[in-house]
Amino acid sequence: MIAEILATGDEIRSGALVDSNSAHIASELEAAGVAVARHLCVGDDLNVLTAALGEIAGRAHAAVVTGGLGPTEDDLTTEAAARAACVSLVLNETALSDVEAFFTSRGLEMGPSNRKQAMLPEGATMIANPVGTAPGFSLEVGDCLFFFVPGVPFEMKRMMADAVLPAIKSRFGKDRETVRVKTLSTFGLPESVTGEKLAGFESAFPGLKLGLRAKFPEIQVKLYGTGRDEAAVGDLLAAAVGWVRERLGDKIFSETGQSMEEAVGDLLRRNGATLAMAESCTGGLIAHKMTNVSGSSDYFLFSAVTYSNEAKMGVLGVSEKTLKQYGAVSEETAREMAVGARQAADATWGIATTGIAGPDGGTPDKPVGTVCIGIAGPDGVKAKRFVLSFPSRRMNKTVFAVTALDGLRRALG
Repeated sequence: MIAEILATGDEIRSGALVDSNSAHIASELEAAGVAVARHLCVGDDLNVLTAALGEIAGRAHAAVVTGGLGPTEDDLTTEAAARAACVSLVLNETALSDVEAFFTSRGLEMGPSNRKQAMLPEGATMIANPVGTAPGFSLEVGDCLFFFVPGVPFEMKRMMADAVLPAIKSRFGKDRETVRVKTLSTFGLPESVTGEKLAGFESAFPGLKLGLRAKFPEIQVKLYGTGRDEAAVGDLLAAAVGWVRERLGDKIFSETGQSMEEAVGDLLRRNGATLAMAESCTGGLIAHKMTNVSGSSDYFLFSAVTYSNEAKMGVLGVSEKTLKQYGAVSEETAREMAVGARQAADATWGIATTGIAGPDGGTPDKPVGTVCIGIAGPDGVKAKRFVLSFPSRRMNKTVFAVTALDGLRRALG
């Protein structure tokens, strides 16, 4: 079967808002065994909307449409759906009750314009919206079954899970294939080099597709398998994962979609280890990443953003002699910072970053993008200098932070 996705709204069409909805819907449909042929986007124009729905109806078996179900004058999707199906809008009493209940439960008075949200195309099946005011609906237009859901992401996601996906699986179950996607997250190689190392994949596994996705500063290797025999698809993917592992080795830090900070957190927990850190050039970014992971209190103890030399000396015990002789951006200073952080928290591991994120501050000896990373652990302390220059300060700070975490990952084994 063929499915399409239509995102509506001038804010999406113009680029004022990023269309994350279509990405989520496509991912969910692919996981359900439904091939997504097109993503479309149109603005808030009744004639354009109606025409787009008609075109989709002539190509696809199913479609998901987001946006334009609100109470305002520029919310035109429902009217366009009725026009495309050549039916009238009628009051859906269940939808009206749901909209009224939404306001009543919050002690609010429903405005007259919200009644519009209960006007659905004749013959449509309402889709309940338990977390918002706009009911969704499904509607046959020609041979295509359309699902209309709000553009608010958390409302859309809830309705996809509760109603849209179950309806698609029920209606098109015999026409769906098993679709499996395996993601291997890598760090440390450019996309071009990763692609070169994986050359020959299509010949080795003709039943699979390989894709590379840059998710700065990671490169995700995505393997796609499709077929009627679920077990055969799974076996082929497992063989392909082994093939990729042989070629990328320890550049792979996750095979489950984890972020670097999640992978490092799992290793710390598995080893019964704790972590402290001292950051200069990364300004607390590593601590922010680590503490964004639920349960990080199991292993995360301490962070110090020691930007000035005085803070490095006073908080971490970096010696004035080291700073004068080697400078703040040096492997020697990074070592002492990591040791100081570890000792301050009595942690198993201490990591430290000191560098030049730019765009100013570089020298011929220490250009922008230079970072020194120290890692102190049970067996001593090591430090390494990297030059990782990217076009912006934000990108440099991000790659510094992930490089430090990757170093810890490798030390943890």
